[in-house]
Formats: sequence, structure tokens, C-alpha cells
Amino acid sequence: MIAGLPLAAYLRPKNLEEVVGQELILQSSGWLVQAIKNDRVSSLIFWGPPGSGKTTLASLIAKETKADFVELSATESGVKDLKQIVEKARSGKRLGVKTILFIDEIHRWNKAQQDALLPQVENGTVILIGATTENPSFAVNGALLSRVKVVVLESLSEDNLILIVKRAAKTLKVKIKTDAARLTARLANGDARKAIDLVETAADGHAEIDIAIIKQIINKPNLLYDKKGEEHYNLISALHKSMRGHNPDAALYYLARMLEAGEDPLYIARRLVRFASEDVGLANNSALLLATAAFDACKNIGLPECGVHLAHAVVYLAKSAKSIAVYAAFTEVMSEVRLSGNLPVPLYLRNAPTKLMKDLGYAQGYKYTPLEDDSTQEYLPTALRGRKFFRP
Repeated sequence: MIAGLPLAAYLRPKNLEEVVGQELILQSSGWLVQAIKNDRVSSLIFWGPPGSGKTTLASLIAKETKADFVELSATESGVKDLKQIVEKARSGKRLGVKTILFIDEIHRWNKAQQDALLPQVENGTVILIGATTENPSFAVNGALLSRVKVVVLESLSEDNLILIVKRAAKTLKVKIKTDAARLTARLANGDARKAIDLVETAADGHAEIDIAIIKQIINKPNLLYDKKGEEHYNLISALHKSMRGHNPDAALYYLARMLEAGEDPLYIARRLVRFASEDVGLANNSALLLATAAFDACKNIGLPECGVHLAHAVVYLAKSAKSIAVYAAFTEVMSEVRLSGNLPVPLYLRNAPTKLMKDLGYAQGYKYTPLEDDSTQEYLPTALRGRKFFRP
């Protein structure tokens, strides 16, 4: 700690010029910087990965615009806390003082809690800056989302993090070797806070930080992953598209990323079973058998042993020929069923287990294909005669 603060808090930029990364949104001629300079900042949602600077940027905006800065954590607060802040903000507004309300992890507030923000944002009692690691399209209520501007923060680059790592080491009055700084930056995976915390840990009892010290602290990267979050869907999408694109190397990479981050192997296996019919289909009927076998292996023996079964299936599916004929036909026919509803089955295709049904014409005129030529026999309901759903 420095001056009674965790190193990450102590090293937070004191002005916009000290911010590392986020060059795209912090261009001097950009709308956000101009809005700050002209004191015309509206309510915002900062969407970005952990450690990308959401809290820092919000506090700097408050400092630059001379607004009161009130910070809430959505995991530890609710509507009661909001009401207290609003009352104080109203008093401040009457005196000409703006209030910036920063809500960290705003996606964790439920609909009722988010709705409580609406009138305060609309009438300008508070300027809301919400921070989220989740896609706002899904994590923030539509009504609130329509009243704010979303600002996307990018994960910090390795060069950005190396600069931060060296700054942290200098503050702690320790040296850090170049290769150790580079490894620290890579292990931090875009998160400035993790990079600084790693340096702070490594500096304890050492005058110089080398790569061996960093490796002792962390045995593997702390991978960015949330089984219910954005990166979860990004990686499974990349795996699917890599297999579709006949690229086993990329497919194996994304598989390894997911497994290393702790993904449920059964989730991956279910997606492979789906892929076997959706994308490979009739081009290779054995694909479904192998994918199902991989699912069974995952279910019966689990990790780490089943990792190789998933890899086997992923490579096989990636290298297989592809056909979406069945998937396309099924998609089209499902749309037709929802559109046309319960069309009557032709009488001659119906069973006739009772005398009444026979008297009504059920099963009459049906051509039994093992004994009769059925080339003129129609099978679809009358309204759909001649329709082709399957196009090989």
C-alpha cells in the first residue's frame, strides 16, 4: 500500500492525460472529451472488460466537470440507497451543483431497481454513469438504455499494460526486468488492476522483479471468462465458426480457451452434437455418431480425461465436408408450420383402426409402397402440394 491506499487505487490517473489506453474514445477532438470540456456530459453506460478504466474515467469526468461524485456498487445497494442519493442531489441541484452517480456492475440491478433511475435521469437530478462488463443490450433495461449513451471501452493492450507495470514498479521503488514486465502484462489479460496487483505482490521482499518471481506467483493466466457472460458466447461462437470454416487449428485453440477457463465440457459437447447435424449434416453422417460418442465420454469420465475426446470431435467436425440442407429444410418447414397451422392430414394417409373411421374414408386409396407404385401419391397436406423444403 502507498499512502494508506492499495497500489491500484494510488496509481489511478489524476487527469485525462494520464489515462493509458482508450485512445479511440479519448481523442481530443472526440465527442466525449469535448462534452467534458464544455461541461455537457449526459448520462452514460461504460461497457468494457474488468480493469479497462471504467471507474477511473467516471471519477475523472466528475473531477473535470466539478460535479459531486457518488459511487454505488449494484451488488451492495438498492432503491433505498438511491433515494438517499437523489434527495441530496436535489439539494445540490438547487445550489447549482451537479451530481454524477456512478453505479458499478449496473447489470446486477433488477428491472425495478433500474426503472427507479428513469425519472432521475430524465429530469437531470443525477447524471448517471453505469459500468458493466455485460452487453448492455441484454443487461440494461430498454427504457433506461434509450436514455443513455453507451461508451465501449476496449481491453488494454499489452503495450498499455507494460507501461502501467513499469509505472507501478517505479512507484514501489523496485526494478522490473523487461521480460518480467512483458509476462506480467500478458498474464493480466487486459486488466490494469491485475497487472498492478501482480507487481505489488512480486515486489514484496525483492529489490528486482525477474521472470522467475512472476512465474512463482502465477502458474497460468487468469483468463477472462464468465460462463454466463459476453466472453462465454464470444468463444463458443468462435469455436463454431472455426469448425464451419474447416480450420481445426483455430477450433482447437478456442476449445482449449474454454476448457482452461473452466467451461463445463458437457456444454461444449452439446454444441458439437448440434453442429454435427446443423453444419455437417448429410455430407458426413458419421459426424453425429462421433459427436454423440464425445458427449457420452464427457458425461461418463469427465475432465481432464474427456478433453482429448472433445479435441478429437472438434478436429473431425472441422475437417468434415459441410452440408446445411437438413438444417435449412427443418428451419423452413418449422416456419411453415407456425404460419399455416394445423392443416388436415389427407384421409388416405390416416390410420383407420375403427369401423367409423373406415366409413369416413380414412386410409382409403392409400398406395402401399412395397407392393404398389406410389409415384402419383401426394404426402403433404392439400394446401402445401408441390412444396419443396429439402433441397439437397
